Amino acid sequence: MDIKLNNKKTSIASCTLQELAQEMSLPEKGIAVAINNQMIPRTEWINTPITEGADIVIIKAACGG
Repeated sequence: MDIKLNNKKTSIASCTLQELAQEMSLPEKGIAVAINNQMIPRTEWINTPITEGADIVIIKAACGG
């Protein structure tokens, strides 16, 4: 399916946010995800479906100052 991932058109095989995290090998901690401008808690990733054309933003925490 085709989605927009961090403002870039991308094709994925995943059907849920949890599957996408595994497909992209995202780390267990330090990641925030929003679908269509709505933040999704990690506890809900397994139950959150991804639909065709979804706008997904993945933010990785960074240390520093």
